Amino acid sequence: MKIINIKMRIALLLLLTLLNCSKEETGSPSKPDTALATPFASNASNITDNSFTANWVLVPKAESYLIDVSTSNSFSTFVTGYSGLEQSATTVEVTGLSSGITYFYRVRAKQGTEITNNSNVITVTTTGVQAEDPTYLKDKANTLANPFFVGVAVKANQLTEGSSYDVVLKNEFSSITAEYEMKMNPISTGSGSYSWEAVDKIVNYGNNNGINVHGHALVWHNAVPDWLSNFSGTDAEFALEIKKYITDVVTRYAGKIKSWDVVNEAVDDNGNMRNTIFLQKMGSNYIKDCYQWARDAANAAGDTNLLLFYNDYATSTNIPKQNKVFTIVDDLMTSNLIDGVGFQMHNTYLSPTKEQIETDINRAVVLGLKIHVSELDIQVNQNNDITYLTEERSLAQKEKYKEIVNIYNALPEANKYALTVWGFKDNESWIPYSTDLNHPGNDWPLLYNNKFELKKAHTGFLEGLD
Repeated sequence: MKIINIKMRIALLLLLTLLNCSKEETGSPSKPDTALATPFASNASNITDNSFTANWVLVPKAESYLIDVSTSNSFSTFVTGYSGLEQSATTVEVTGLSSGITYFYRVRAKQGTEITNNSNVITVTTTGVQAEDPTYLKDKANTLANPFFVGVAVKANQLTEGSSYDVVLKNEFSSITAEYEMKMNPISTGSGSYSWEAVDKIVNYGNNNGINVHGHALVWHNAVPDWLSNFSGTDAEFALEIKKYITDVVTRYAGKIKSWDVVNEAVDDNGNMRNTIFLQKMGSNYIKDCYQWARDAANAAGDTNLLLFYNDYATSTNIPKQNKVFTIVDDLMTSNLIDGVGFQMHNTYLSPTKEQIETDINRAVVLGLKIHVSELDIQVNQNNDITYLTEERSLAQKEKYKEIVNIYNALPEANKYALTVWGFKDNESWIPYSTDLNHPGNDWPLLYNNKFELKKAHTGFLEGLD
């Protein structure tokens, strides 16, 4: 019996020895992994005008979570009270927000002193309509160190005392351009015969209310009256008719219209001189002739301060066209016949780029010329892929307005003249009804909606003045 007990003790000792040897060879067992996983944020819920619920997925071993909420996807600033707000649950109600605003949130997990990286970012827009900044455009522009005119295109029938147009115009704008009624075919009814009523109304409205008046345009191939299109006289006689027209118009409004687009869109989209009736009948020097007649008429009338502009479109993206325009400008400058360049800026929310616009405008800046962003609007449906103005497109349009105004605002004082928006309300823009564009009735390119309510684009314009 003793022998058996001794053998059992020996076996037990051997077993213990083997276990100890195994521990010495393999080391102590590893501690369990305590590293926290980065949280995964999920979509917001319970969205209202001034709150939403932020959600995220449970992280094993996390003791709490830190949530950030911002109006910027870069989280450069935070909503008050929501910078690293600590929560033990996997949801939090975010309150005290504004309606119609886009917010961003992200989450980190925490255990003791260990804090994970940020989660993915979730975007959420509160319901309701954001109240846009009601500051008047011209008021903010006039506070700048180097102010400039803020303009709008008008029609004579909009300028009725007390109308919505009248109220908005007087509050917001310091310059006006006739959208169509100062072009040749509404004015010229025959040789030396004119219809002045609409132009007089526009000019008198501006002058009586302290609003700058820009003339648009003396010569344009799409505004030739029938009697000139069918002119049966000689080419020399045709040129004399154009000279008489320019002289009579400039003389009548000397001192009342402060600037004129003398020639409009003389370059085609291939970068060549546009084959217009003026080129055909008056020859390649017709542009310089028109500017000379305008300058002579102004000087004869004692209006030595009249500014003469050349105006065209799509020069920021069409380099052959841009080059040809500046060839014309250079030629006019040699005879002191031009004071500025009008850049129409019928742009889209995607194009041109900031760099393209700056490159184009700076070609006129280095020549010492005035810059007129003359016909600004921004399409958001150029591909006809939306049926209403979405939040995404509205914000993109806002940023593009802000970008263009910011570019203009940064120009040297000597080069600034005016920045003119081409119309009031979306439903009255030329864009939805243009035969050159492929989305009739479906675009929203201006600062006000159909009800004359401020859009995000208006706020973008204001922010560009900051």
